[in-house]
Amino acid sequence: MINIALPKGRLGEKAYALFTAAGYGDGRSDIGRRLSFRDEKSGFNYFWVKPSDVAVYVERGAADVGVVGKDVLDEDRPDVYELTDLKIGKCKMCVAARADFKDDFSRPLRVASKFVRSAEQYYSSVGRRITVIKLNGSVELAPILGLSDVIFDIVETGDTLKANGLRVIAQANEISARFIANKAAYKFKRDIISRLVKQLDGVTEND
Repeated sequence: MINIALPKGRLGEKAYALFTAAGYGDGRSDIGRRLSFRDEKSGFNYFWVKPSDVAVYVERGAADVGVVGKDVLDEDRPDVYELTDLKIGKCKMCVAARADFKDDFSRPLRVASKFVRSAEQYYSSVGRRITVIKLNGSVELAPILGLSDVIFDIVETGDTLKANGLRVIAQANEISARFIANKAAYKFKRDIISRLVKQLDGVTEND
C-alpha cells in the first residue's frame, strides 16, 4: 500500500492525470472535492493537502510519496528524496521591478518575497547585498508602494506583473513539480516506488 500526497488545485489535478496515465488512478473528475480517496485497482491511497504542506506530510511519514513544486523544496529543504521531475507546473523564479527601476549599489537591495531563503541564496550567488522583506500576500504591491525595490517571486505568464507596471529583470531558476519520497518508506517500499517512478517517467517522456 502506498500513501500519496497531492497538492490541491490545478497542479494536483495534473499530477493525478499522470498517475492515471501510468495506470494508478481511475481518472474520475470529482476527485478534487474529496480530501482522500483510494484507487481500488492499484490499492494506492491519495489525499489532497495544501501545496506547501506536501513535503511535511512526506518528510514525517504520513505519506510515502508526494508531488511538490521545486520552489517548495528549495525554500523549505525537507529531508526527503527527490526522485524525478514530473515536468508539469512549469514556471520561473524571477526578480521583477518597476519599469523605472535602477539599482543603487551603495546600499542593500530591498527584496520583497515569501521565498526568503531562496532569495538570499540567489543574491549571494551574484554577490549582491540585500534586505529581505517577507510577505505572504501580493508581493507585486511592495515596489509600487515603495516598500521594496524589487520582488523575488514565481512567474508563470507575466500577466500580473504587466498589469501592475512591473517587469522581469532577472531569472533565478526554472520551477516544476517533483516526485518525492519519505526516506524510510523508500527503503522498505523501494521496489514499488521505483516502478512507479519508471512508469511516471515514461508518461512524462511521451508528453
